[in-house]
Amino acid sequence: MPDINLSEVKNSKLHLRMNKNREELSLELKTHIVEYLNLLDIKPEDIKNDEELFGPELGLDSIDSVELIVLLEREYQIKINNPTEGRKILIDVNTIVDYIIENSSIDKK
Repeated sequence: MPDINLSEVKNSKLHLRMNKNREELSLELKTHIVEYLNLLDIKPEDIKNDEELFGPELGLDSIDSVELIVLLEREYQIKINNPTEGRKILIDVNTIVDYIIENSSIDKK
């Protein structure tokens, strides 16, 4: 019978829980994006996590970037003041979720 390292088991459970939260947060964020930007022809599940938000698929523009910044402030209490920082964050759903996880004061389940 192989030795079981309890620390590894706990870490793997924590990893699974964090991934689930990340997936939930990604879907929540995509739902907010669709609602805030009034993307009538797009469902949250249609947006890929690694799809560039300002690329040809979604076709977002600079006005939409302002709306995304408002979304982050209203929904996640995250304020982005520096436009350079905003350009690094608003790349795709993954980069926004990473930023929310690192900077949000909202309790994570």
